[in-house]
Amino acid sequence: MADQLIRATAADGGIRAVGVITTRLTEEARQRHKLSYVATAALGRTMTSGLLLVSNMKRPESRVNIRIRGNGPLGGILVDAGLDGTVRGYVDNPEIELPPNSKGKLDVGGAVGNSGYIYVVRDVGYGYPYSSTVELVSGEIGDDIAHYLVTSEQTPSALVVGVFVGAEGVTAAGGVLLQVLPKAAIDEELIETLESRVAGLAGFTPLLQAGKTLPEIMQDLLGDMGLQILPERQIVRFHCGCNGDRFLGALKMLGEAELQDMIEKDNGAEAICHFCGNVYHASSDDLSELIGRLRAETATVN
Repeated sequence: MADQLIRATAADGGIRAVGVITTRLTEEARQRHKLSYVATAALGRTMTSGLLLVSNMKRPESRVNIRIRGNGPLGGILVDAGLDGTVRGYVDNPEIELPPNSKGKLDVGGAVGNSGYIYVVRDVGYGYPYSSTVELVSGEIGDDIAHYLVTSEQTPSALVVGVFVGAEGVTAAGGVLLQVLPKAAIDEELIETLESRVAGLAGFTPLLQAGKTLPEIMQDLLGDMGLQILPERQIVRFHCGCNGDRFLGALKMLGEAELQDMIEKDNGAEAICHFCGNVYHASSDDLSELIGRLRAETATVN
């Protein structure tokens, strides 16, 4: 099944629901960053969470950044997701591997750590981005994102995200987010019902492996609450906007002296994009051309 995102409502518009499949994009991230099993699960859950969070924003250029910094050996996680369905991300220590946890599953919580912070930045496409910081509660990603929504955005939420990765790579990944909107937020029974239903799931990836589609999963969760699935299905994908021109533009900002030093000592320059792993090279001729542009611009100003 293609990576995709669907939106729905229930309870006469009192519940917002979003479901997303991220199997292929998580596998692409695994290959690009040469991720271990546990690092794949951690980054995949965070990228899935980013797509779920940005899905309720309005302007096409809206984006959400999630940065997780725990006390575990994985180090930091950084994800950037857009309302256009694109997402990218990386972890500080992609090779870290841990034994399974007490439930026999990948120990994402142990890799991330249960002490630290999650930073979320919402860029609505104009003005200053909105940022918020909350403490980690488990390091399992899903619990932490749900805690952020309740604590920072005061939105009662139930969230489940998952990644299944084996010897052949990622075979299932995705998640679902259920939120009680303000007009229904005072209904404590409704909130408890949603939380119990999500908690009652054996996980998200087992549902995908069993052949369940996103509409079927939504139906199981909210079918008795007036579920209305919106017709649009949005394709989601791993995408990074880096390119060679941006690389040269960044080099140009270093100034003539630094560029000349690169020519003399390194015979060029190289950079690796943290988000996607693409490698960019600039030859001595490229750097000399940049120096020429800088001199021309200086002469024009003077």
